[in-house]
Formats: sequence, C-alpha cells, structure tokens
Amino acid sequence: MFKLCSPLFLIVLLSVLTNGNCHEFSRILSKKAMGLKREKLSHLHFYFHDIVSGKNPTAVRIAEAAVTNRSATGFGLTAMIDDPLTVGPESNSKIVGRAQGIYAQASINDVGLLMVLNFVFIEGKYNGSSLSILGRNSVASIVREMPIVGGSGLFRFARGYVQAKTHNFDLKTGDAVVEYNVYVFHY
Repeated sequence: MFKLCSPLFLIVLLSVLTNGNCHEFSRILSKKAMGLKREKLSHLHFYFHDIVSGKNPTAVRIAEAAVTNRSATGFGLTAMIDDPLTVGPESNSKIVGRAQGIYAQASINDVGLLMVLNFVFIEGKYNGSSLSILGRNSVASIVREMPIVGGSGLFRFARGYVQAKTHNFDLKTGDAVVEYNVYVFHY
C-alpha cells in the first residue's frame, strides 16, 4: 500500500490528473498532410468598376463625417462596395469576379483610402476562390500598391500584392474604372 505522501503516489496522482486534460494548443503540420503541393506565383489582370452614380450603384456611402468636421479630403467618408471585376475596361466586358468590401477616406491631408476588400472570383479555374486585400490606396498616385493578406479556395495561404492604376475617372459622376495587376503566391 502507498503512503499518502509518498513521492511515487504523488507522481501517479499527477499523471492521472493531467493526462486526461491534455489539450494541444499548437502543432506542426506537413504541407503534404494539408494537401499543399508546390507554391506558384500567379499574375491576374482585370478592371474594377466603382459605380457611385445612377440607379444601380455598386458603391454606396454608409458613413461620413458630420458637416462641422468635414475636411477638404472627405475624411471619414466610408463606402460599402460590390464592384464588378472585368476582363477589359468596358462596362460590358466579361465579368470574372466581384470586389466586395469597404473603403474609407482615412487621411485628413490627402486622398488616402483604407481598402478592406475581397476579390471573389466567379470564372475559370479560380471560380469560388477569393483574395483578401488590406491596405492604403493613395488615390493621387499613378500606381498604388496594396498587400494581399490571405485568400480562400485555390488561394489558401496566399500572399502578395496588387497594383491599382486609375484607367478612367468621371469627375461629374464620381464613377471610376481601375486597372488591377495582381501578383500572388499560392499553392
């Protein structure tokens, strides 16, 4: 019989108590076990149609600063979008996906947008896959670069960047067509 305070008894007791409640917080997985093969670098090219005017806008204001706090840059303005992504710059060009998310005027001194977007693809081999973009869009720059922070579907574990370049901006309506070049590492 064990003494109540013997070292062996304490070791057995601790083993029984801790063994039943052992939960792993993290573990290392192999790429092969996750179904990941060789990493690829892909280039995607499309046009983003941001339509704020007319009967069927694809970008709508959801917030803006109070009139007394309004800056010359529109600081605080926030829009929700569901913009078509097309093969060409024409509005009737083939749609390959949608840009869904939010952009907000996050700079008091210049037009610098905070972009929080998902590029959701509906065509070709990337149908059902998406890329997530989170970054600053300095609209006055000719070419703007924003990071890809993730993805889904064929873009799981995605990383890379996008380059945006204004193709057309209508000062009267506020509608814009933006050319996107996407450089993405994925499996």
